[in-house]
Amino acid sequence: MMVTEKIYLKYKEIKNRIKEKYNTLSILDRYILRQLVSVFLLGVIIFTSIIFASETFTQLIKQISLYGIPFHIAIMMVILNLPQVFVLTIPISTLFATVMTVNDLSLKSEITIFKACGIGIARISKPILYFALVMTFVSFFINEFIVPTTSVQSKSLAIYSLEQKHIPDNKMNFTVKDIDKGGNLKRLFYAQWCKDKTLNNVTVIDISNPKNIQIIQAKKGAAADYGWKFDNGVIYTISKNGKIFNTSLFEESNVTFGIGDVNEMVKETTNEFNFFKLMRHISKNKKYFKKKELLEYKVNLFDKLALPATTLALALIGIPLAITPPRARYNRGFLFSIFIIFVYYMIRAFALNLGTTGKIPACLSAWLPVLIIAIIGGWLFYKKAYKI
Repeated sequence: MMVTEKIYLKYKEIKNRIKEKYNTLSILDRYILRQLVSVFLLGVIIFTSIIFASETFTQLIKQISLYGIPFHIAIMMVILNLPQVFVLTIPISTLFATVMTVNDLSLKSEITIFKACGIGIARISKPILYFALVMTFVSFFINEFIVPTTSVQSKSLAIYSLEQKHIPDNKMNFTVKDIDKGGNLKRLFYAQWCKDKTLNNVTVIDISNPKNIQIIQAKKGAAADYGWKFDNGVIYTISKNGKIFNTSLFEESNVTFGIGDVNEMVKETTNEFNFFKLMRHISKNKKYFKKKELLEYKVNLFDKLALPATTLALALIGIPLAITPPRARYNRGFLFSIFIIFVYYMIRAFALNLGTTGKIPACLSAWLPVLIIAIIGGWLFYKKAYKI
């Protein structure tokens, strides 16, 4: 049996199980979930577009313009960066769906009718909280198993494009300039011809050092990590007035090509690790980290658990706030969603900053926004569901 056929059969099996579970739900649960899921998907599209356009896409455009990444590779990098955006948008989309759905039920007096039939707020909230719990696990799964893989692949694509971008295949007698950020010439590369990504009869003039000039001549060259690798050549070190200081032969030599920019671009991030791998990485290398860098790693470690848990906390606070008074005649759900999201991210930014500066423990800084939202939400939910 082919792999694709096995995947298709597995997909059908999972689909049938979901359908069976859905059919066992009550009419009320299905009615609420239908509205919830449709608004949730709309929220994912809206908030993913906003976050991606404002942060991730801007950074990618900067990388493309600075490092000359080809368009088709840039598109692949955009797609590979989407999962880490989903981790951020799932909690706020769940909140958006919760508030809009409950507010709509309230405005149509359906909650009043449910209460008259003996169905309380706690029972109405049951499918919403279950949905939020499922989205918590989905967010955790994406953050743990998909984001690390796609982050590494995105970095690999960037490195590959940087390695290959300066090799015009099947061309003869061409030059390539290496320019620094200030627009000044650092190196000038000349190759007699290039075939199958291999350079032949290469000359490099390196003027990046203000004290002397280096001239490298080699029979062959090829792309390597962060630069070019040359075989069987000679290096001349010449003073500014033309005097030869040194001449040396080599079998293999590497010349960096924009190494400062590349190091910044491919710098290791916590997105490349899941929770347990990051924990081991911190434990193994903590003696090599600077104090601030170690604190940032620890905060990001605990945030890998706290961020998905935010989904359930936001749903908990969204339900009581979305229940409007009977006389209200307009939908306040969207405004409530924006307000709660704004407050949450203000608390989150403040708490993470305290953690990275060492003012509070890293674990507390990651979990503090979740705890505050959950406590306030739990208290409001208790008042709405059991007191009023």
